[in-house]
Amino acid sequence: MLERINLLIGKAMKSVVFLALAGAPLVFSLPGWSEDNTEKRLETVSVTAVQRAQPVEDIAGSVDVLTGTDVDLLSSLNGGGDVTRLLTGVQAAVANGTQIAFQIRGIGAVDHQALTPGAAAVYQDGVFLATNVQTGAMMYDLERVEVLKGPQGTLYGRNASSGAIHFLSHLAGTEAPDYVSAAYGRFDRFDASFGVGGALDDKTDIRLAGRLLSQDATLENVVSVANVTSAPSAAGGKRKEGGLRVSLSRKDVWGGDLVAIGHIELDRGINPTPLNDTLSLGDHQISSDGDGLEQTDNEFFGASLKWTREFGEWTATSLTAIEGYNQQYGFDFDGTPAPYGTYSLNANLSYDRDYLQFSEEVHFQKETSWGYTLIGGQVSIDTFDQDYLIWCGELDSQTLAGSCAYVGTAGRVGPNPASTSEARSLLTKISQDRTTLAAFTHNEVSLTQRLEVVFGTRLTYERLEGDGTGQHIFEDGTIAFNNRDGLGAAVGSNVVEDTRLSGNLALRYELDGIGSLYGSVSNGFKSGGFNGEVQNNVTHWSDAGLFDPETVTAYEIGIKSTQNAHFNWTAAAFYQDYDAPQARIFVSFDLPDGSTIVSNSLSNLDQAKVFGVELNAEWLPVEGLSVSGGVTFLDSEIEQENDLGGNADLFDGKDLPFASKASARLAVGYERRIGEDIIARLDASAKHNGGFFLDAEGRDDRRQKSYTLVDLDIGFQKDGSPWTFGLWGRNLLDEDYALSGYGFIGYNTFRSDPASYGVRLRYELRGYN
Repeated sequence: MLERINLLIGKAMKSVVFLALAGAPLVFSLPGWSEDNTEKRLETVSVTAVQRAQPVEDIAGSVDVLTGTDVDLLSSLNGGGDVTRLLTGVQAAVANGTQIAFQIRGIGAVDHQALTPGAAAVYQDGVFLATNVQTGAMMYDLERVEVLKGPQGTLYGRNASSGAIHFLSHLAGTEAPDYVSAAYGRFDRFDASFGVGGALDDKTDIRLAGRLLSQDATLENVVSVANVTSAPSAAGGKRKEGGLRVSLSRKDVWGGDLVAIGHIELDRGINPTPLNDTLSLGDHQISSDGDGLEQTDNEFFGASLKWTREFGEWTATSLTAIEGYNQQYGFDFDGTPAPYGTYSLNANLSYDRDYLQFSEEVHFQKETSWGYTLIGGQVSIDTFDQDYLIWCGELDSQTLAGSCAYVGTAGRVGPNPASTSEARSLLTKISQDRTTLAAFTHNEVSLTQRLEVVFGTRLTYERLEGDGTGQHIFEDGTIAFNNRDGLGAAVGSNVVEDTRLSGNLALRYELDGIGSLYGSVSNGFKSGGFNGEVQNNVTHWSDAGLFDPETVTAYEIGIKSTQNAHFNWTAAAFYQDYDAPQARIFVSFDLPDGSTIVSNSLSNLDQAKVFGVELNAEWLPVEGLSVSGGVTFLDSEIEQENDLGGNADLFDGKDLPFASKASARLAVGYERRIGEDIIARLDASAKHNGGFFLDAEGRDDRRQKSYTLVDLDIGFQKDGSPWTFGLWGRNLLDEDYALSGYGFIGYNTFRSDPASYGVRLRYELRGYN
């Protein structure tokens, strides 16, 4: 282990030298710049990661903050998963259009089902988004994004075994620009957004923000089978989305201040078809005859009330929220018009989901003579319902039977068929109710003028109640329960209860004139629960059919420079002990005709280890130029002794999925005057991801090679004018890479968008230079 750590540190130091040498000639070769760099200064970055505004350098842990041009870039991309383009050590598995599972420092199950939360706790304006479906909603009018790396066992609690990501919007009562922006580009992409606000009276402010995004198919659908000539372009994915947010702030409400937020986002696009690895196609190409193609009917909505009041030395905060969504969508599940050249092997999939979540958090905090303390409690109640249908060919909307037999249906009929006709489709129904209670505290104690101890703990109780059925549908419309292997009908229910204690302990020491040094140990967990995929028989609802919680204990040391006018940097080394990692496991089983199909479920591996180093820096070398960047090196390894039904060798010694051994990011901003009254600004961003496995089996044919994403924005503005004209480009190297993958008939991957570019026009009512 020491050899690996030394190797990682060596790589990190080489990267620092490389970046320094590469940046020097760039800085000194650009003409027309002033050597006086006192006019432009790096801003002091404060975050609310510990429920109060605090400089990043004062936090004893790794926190990445995206503001300014980074947030502007994120708001012009497609959704929450694109935040990974702006961060190192953070990746995302994107499936089914906008369903996102984040991995931070290699931790996070690559899970396509919506039933369970991710390992990274995702928040929007303080509200926990409890399923991975919600994390894909479009981003707009953002103020900043805060990313906490490493398990969060105190303030963010459950389902934060890898960290937490917090998206923060411009809200009423805060300083924010009023603007209208519109962009047009390749693939007939139209992207319009706005944010406006102001005072209604001396106590009340309001802000409205919204976004409209439409785009034609970006992936090329091609004919790949001689006797199948249909290849509708819409299978390449279409975007048709809109969102609206309103926030209202009012002073002197019950002796305190109140902020109310309401939002709704709609999606009426078409999810892209995955690519089947049995096909030999070009970059950014897929092949589907259109079976299963379905327009999405998704809506996400929510409302929250945040009330803050002083009670003597204490500040009390109450956050009440409702979040929910309704979803209907489908796609060509096997990713090919005729698997292995046989049309009757195709499969189409559709989901019908409803979700509603209520949460309430109350906490009290105060500054003390010895430091700071916070205590609080939280309750969350949510309900989830899903119908999951798989069929072959054309679907009869009345009986839900396909025009041919889905290949996995016959093996689930059981020994006593309910009909003499052919079994065609599979229908899985599942419902889940979750109740969570938590009590937590966070404390910062000054032991000396320079030495501070930080500690906290969280006690979490969780109860899950689940029930459901697995059914097969015959050609004549008869519906019966699945009974694979004759073990009993696939109908049942179960209850899972769990109580967990998590927390953190850290020491932070201020170094004279340099910054601060810290060391920490923290742990967090991600809940266990029920699998939401096909229910084969009665064992699906037995205790053996569940997956268990995973836990992560992390050790970290780091150093942060003092907030400097022109150069800031951070460095950290960490080790993570990953117990019972949740992983989606793909297992082949035999069909009655002698062929095989892959079944998948969320299960637990034994354990894994992750260690690595991170470096980040931002620099203003001369007036008009800003440079920021970072690098993360990871080494992960699964340790598997349990045979997993004879499959232990598939996992033991392999890397964790979506855990690139190296990732790096470099961003450059350059502003200068053209002529007497035109200001031009260039913002370029590059993110490199090293190769990684798409699932925990670590097979070479399921490995994504390294790739680099380059994004560019150029803007022109006349002195005193509210108008800005710009050019933009995304994925300018035209990289084709897998967003996620799953085993089925062959191996299927969702693909990235190709290069896109266009123009933008922005009008600022206030807040412009």
